[in-house]
Amino acid sequence: MNALISVSDKTGVVDFARELHSLGVKLLSTGGTAKLLADLGLPVTEVAELTGFPEMLDGRVKTLHPKVHGGLLARRDLPEHMAALAAHNIDTIDLLVVNLYPFEATVAKAGCTLEDAIENIDIGGPAMVRSAAKNWKDVGVLTDSSQYAIVLAELKASGKLTDKTKFALSVAAFNRISQYDAAISDYLSRIQEDGSHALFPAQSNGRFVKLQDLRYGENPHQQAAFYRDLYPAPGSLVTAKQLQGKELSYNNIADADAAWECVKSFDVPACVIVKHANPCGVAVGDDALQAYEKAFKTDPTSAFGGIIAFNRTVDVPAALQISKQFVEVLMAPGYTPEALELFKTKANVRVMQIELPENTGKTGNSDWDNGRNAMDVKRVGSGLLMQTADNHELTLADLKVVSKVQPTQQQLQDLLFAWKVAKYVKSNAIVFCASGMTMGVGAGQMSRLDSARIASIKAQHAGLTLENTAVASDAFFPFRDGLDVVVDAGATSVIQPGGSMRDPEVIAAANERGVVMVFTGVRHFRH
Repeated sequence: MNALISVSDKTGVVDFARELHSLGVKLLSTGGTAKLLADLGLPVTEVAELTGFPEMLDGRVKTLHPKVHGGLLARRDLPEHMAALAAHNIDTIDLLVVNLYPFEATVAKAGCTLEDAIENIDIGGPAMVRSAAKNWKDVGVLTDSSQYAIVLAELKASGKLTDKTKFALSVAAFNRISQYDAAISDYLSRIQEDGSHALFPAQSNGRFVKLQDLRYGENPHQQAAFYRDLYPAPGSLVTAKQLQGKELSYNNIADADAAWECVKSFDVPACVIVKHANPCGVAVGDDALQAYEKAFKTDPTSAFGGIIAFNRTVDVPAALQISKQFVEVLMAPGYTPEALELFKTKANVRVMQIELPENTGKTGNSDWDNGRNAMDVKRVGSGLLMQTADNHELTLADLKVVSKVQPTQQQLQDLLFAWKVAKYVKSNAIVFCASGMTMGVGAGQMSRLDSARIASIKAQHAGLTLENTAVASDAFFPFRDGLDVVVDAGATSVIQPGGSMRDPEVIAAANERGVVMVFTGVRHFRH
């Protein structure tokens, strides 16, 4: 058996090669890999010796040769193929171990130039991988060090690889080539005539890995699966570990993402309860228990069967209170052992653990550091809408007070809290808040007036007063009637984007009603 080893990432390759040699496998290699193995005393034949042709063009040409590709592509079950190999003195290559030039890592570095990127586009590696993967029945192709162990185990057990393993390796190899080519295409498609990089590439290539098939989709007659980014952001939902409970459904995942994205935006203990992709209760507190109790009070009816997310460890006091309710999914960065024992009595509750990204809740950090997507996409017909994600962070310094009445410090804090929640509520969104707690949420209505009325109705049903509350509107009030509805309900301060041609009319109404109004200058449509 002959194995050709040519890797950029040499993690584990020495031990792997040593094990292959002990099994009687002849080692072939190129360049730096060959030198590494030879220096450690392993017998290795350089590809240049095999082909009778030296590496050239700074290593750009070394494996593009019939003695390499003939040995990979020849079908052992076809006599004419084997006769051709014999006629040209070509040996078969039975194992190919290749990982590619680090193109993705290179272009991710600050200051990467086009020349740097081009020099890290592998040519010979993908060509060999494709040859070996195509001829999978005869050749095992390894493209990642994580595959070394299973290959060695099979070789030690029977001296050969099973067809099942070889096919799985072939699929993984073609997937890797697809990912590699997509990364190159994405990078080069962004380069403009003046050498700058466009935000959106001329061609967008999705790179997603399936995590699991789902029982069904949004409705039982739909089929579904759950995928993650090839390189997921830390602290995102796809990094979650399920500790107990039933399998997640399509709707569970969609709602869980909405809850998690909202709760991790707070830098103090917070709880978010989501139902049908909308927060029905959000609160901050001194600890997980207090945050949960406040969030639950907003809308106990909708919280039934909801998704609950915390940004702090769930302890026994919080677990005891949560266990009194019907919960579909529970998420937190951690749980005390005693809390987990309590949840075992609720075997169907899906308990998820997600590590918070280190910089969550702080401004001035990259989206990646904050565990957030840099881009949002939405399918439309046979097309795709792509936009930068709504990761805008609002601070006190960004607020513009436009009313005669000036806000108190407490009102400013309530307004910022309301604004943060409104960002995660479907448009049209109206959110009443007070003392770090949602008091009424109106979501997803065609009319902003209806959203305001619904928020008031929900507060009444929950036995909450809206007197002296702060209200956030995700987009501007086009007329004064929307302002009048929330003030009639009890609001004394309002935060909205501004920007309407009738802003003077709405500001005048705020002054007439004696309430605080601040503009943010940005809106948070969420469709």
